[in-house]
Amino acid sequence: MPTIHEYAGTIIERIIQDNLPGKAVETALAVHDFSGNKVHIVAIGKAAWTMAKAASDFLGEAITGGVVITKYGHSNGDIPRVAIYEAGHPTLDENTVIATKEVLALVENLGVGDEVLFLLSGGGSALFEAPLDGVTLEDFAVLTKALLECGADIIEINTVRKRFSKVKAGRFAQICKPAKIFSIVLSDVLGDRLDTIASGPAVPDNSTCKEAVSIIEKYGLKLTEKQMGYLHNETPKVIDNVETVITGSVRSLCESAATCAESLGFTPYILTTSLTCEAADAGRFLAAIALDTHKGLTYFNKPCAIIAGGETVVKVLGNGLGGRNQELALSAAKGIAGLEGVLIFSLGSDGTDGPTDAAGGIVDGDTAARLAAKGLNIDKILANNDSYNGLKAADGLIITGPTGTNVNDVAVILCM
Repeated sequence: MPTIHEYAGTIIERIIQDNLPGKAVETALAVHDFSGNKVHIVAIGKAAWTMAKAASDFLGEAITGGVVITKYGHSNGDIPRVAIYEAGHPTLDENTVIATKEVLALVENLGVGDEVLFLLSGGGSALFEAPLDGVTLEDFAVLTKALLECGADIIEINTVRKRFSKVKAGRFAQICKPAKIFSIVLSDVLGDRLDTIASGPAVPDNSTCKEAVSIIEKYGLKLTEKQMGYLHNETPKVIDNVETVITGSVRSLCESAATCAESLGFTPYILTTSLTCEAADAGRFLAAIALDTHKGLTYFNKPCAIIAGGETVVKVLGNGLGGRNQELALSAAKGIAGLEGVLIFSLGSDGTDGPTDAAGGIVDGDTAARLAAKGLNIDKILANNDSYNGLKAADGLIITGPTGTNVNDVAVILCM
């Protein structure tokens, strides 16, 4: 009989494989009529290479040319007639600006006989950027760091960032006119809100200047007078040259976990697909559910897999290394200490969690004891936001490498 860790490994592998975007891209292309237009690929995000490769394989020589911008380490070879760039994430860098200039050079002189195949996935907010005149890379870096560390969620972060950009919030679609855009979007945002995914380069923007200012005030962030002025730049509210198809979501991530768990003999329960609290709180909450289920005090019937999808946040107060999935898992470890037949993992579907090489973390009833034996205290590790090194010491890191997809995060409790 497989161990509980072996069961978890099988579920993790299945989650990723089921949510690779290649097949979904082919399905969307099969029903779209390009009407003899010249097709230009623009692929942005952590899954950009995978999506562009699928489109290239499907359309072949119908593609005139294109540009891919993805995170460092996320490309996987050449694609015919397509230039591939890697750039910084979660904070943009010089390569972001260089690659975005190549995209703009490709699209800004297109005509009515051209069509842009716009392949969009999470991470695009950092990877696709042309700052407004007067905005520097340092401005973006400082702003992004402050938003990430204060605990703002992705909708709040992008509501602010898009007001400093020439290509976000529908502005990219305006640049492409009169060419049409066919956009295939891999959603990494709860509720699939299009104006938030990669900050909505090709959709009307639903956020307001008032909301952007209120976010800065909510978290007590310090912006210069000049930066505050940018928050009052209104964004396009009408876009008429774009057709959009959404493919993939956190729901499909959770359903994959449930299907695989059931095939392994676990009764699956999808607890939520909208987990949005602080990561450490989510870990403690899931540990409490695991503890009660282990004792037979819940309606979950063992052996079971209890699944929660979403995107938590981390308020950074320490100077350690980690990510939201790692922080969730390590936080859960304390609550399930000493329990046999209980395991919790939390996974970022893109294979990277925060500024680390880990996709997430996995803990069991022995994790806390393994750390204690090395003189390490979970509370102190979490206080320093050093979940990566804590999990590494307990052999609890999940390392997948870049997966080629990006549809939020999933946490799973296994109880046997």
